[in-house]
Amino acid sequence: MIIETPYKVNDVVSIKLSSGEELVGKLVDESGDTVTLSKPLMLSMTQKGMGLAPYMFTVDPESKISFNEKNIITVAKTMETMAKQYIQSTTGLVT
Repeated sequence: MIIETPYKVNDVVSIKLSSGEELVGKLVDESGDTVTLSKPLMLSMTQKGMGLAPYMFTVDPESKISFNEKNIITVAKTMETMAKQYIQSTTGLVT
């Protein structure tokens, strides 16, 4: 049996929304009935494969956005390769 390492604040996590969108972001807070991500990006398919795009185009890219848990299907720690791509996209740092 595989036991997945739980996620914690400051981890890069993936969220699947009930609308079908999948988001990647840095976990800021998970309390009450909300999950808050910093700099959330949405997975999108391009001609070159999977990519990351802004979740909301009309807000500051540095925003922290809260999601109501009623609209979330699941939250999980993002796999390492995608987490590295997220960090590179949001900070410019290559790990």
